[in-house]
This record gives sequence, structure tokens and C-alpha cells, in this order.
Amino acid sequence: MIMRSSNVAGQNVTMKIGSLMLIIISVFFYVQVSAQNTANFSGKWALNESKSNLGDGPMRMAPSILAVTQEGNILSVERTMTGRDGEEIKMTGKFTLDGKECENSGFMNMKMKSTVTWAADKKSFTITSTTIFNMNGDSMEMKSTETWKLDGDKTLKIDATNSTPDGEMNRTMVFDKK
Repeated sequence: MIMRSSNVAGQNVTMKIGSLMLIIISVFFYVQVSAQNTANFSGKWALNESKSNLGDGPMRMAPSILAVTQEGNILSVERTMTGRDGEEIKMTGKFTLDGKECENSGFMNMKMKSTVTWAADKKSFTITSTTIFNMNGDSMEMKSTETWKLDGDKTLKIDATNSTPDGEMNRTMVFDKK
């Protein structure tokens, strides 16, 4: 009888270890499948002005080139634009893809605080940003959102909304993969 209960105890330990291994394998598989289903926005993207709607306002600034690297939990974005005098302006930013707030330098080195929120299907995300700046001695706040979506693997669409003291500006920027 003692042998039998010892044998039963050994079987219980073996069953617990087997169950634990099954759970570990299941979690690993879930993480792998989830990562495969998450859209990857990496690449060099060129603005397609004919497919974009940049709005009617005087601030029609849109990057002509986006260089995007998405690795793990970090999205790095380099935006290349043309300034008023024809000079090339580059702005870079790094965003965490886990919903935690991050800080980047915005236009004219203004500090911009942003969070990224994935859609439930992990095929698109929204960057919500707040920029605080001083103008003529007054502190002003500008809020913006950008929703990034891939159309296949050759087209990136960004719907952007900027709220400023002068009103709201909406743009749709369409980029082709280079």
C-alpha cells in the first residue's frame, strides 16, 4: 500500500508538471500568434499627394517621406518635410507601443507627450499627443491624433486631427511604400 500511495504521489507530480508545461506552451503559442497578427508599419513611405487630402488651411504641412522602424515595443518615425524656404526639415520620434506615455520634441523643439493605442484587431493604432507651447507670453495647448492603417503592404493611410486655438484641422495622408 505504501508503494501504491508513493506511486500515486509521483503520478500527481508528473501530472502537475505536464499541466504546467501545457500552460507554458499554450502561452508561448498565443504570444507568437498575437505577434504575427500585429501589423508592422516598418518601411520608407512617400507621400502620394493625389490620394491625400491635406485640408484647405495655411498649415498644409505633411511629411513627404516617412522612415518607420517598428521593432518590439518601439516605433521610430523620421518625418522629412519641406520648409517655407524650400529647406529640408527632419523630425524624429520614438513611441512605445504599449500605451505608456512617451515624450518627443515636436515642431520647433516643442515638447510633445504621446500615447499609442492599438485597435482590438492589432491592424491599426492611434497616436494621441499633447503639445504645450508659449506664444506671445501665453501658454497654449495643441492636441492631435493620428490613426495609422495599412492598406495591404504597399499603402499607409494616416488620418490626422489637430485641435488648435484657431480651430480643428483634419487631414488624410496616403503614403506609398518605396
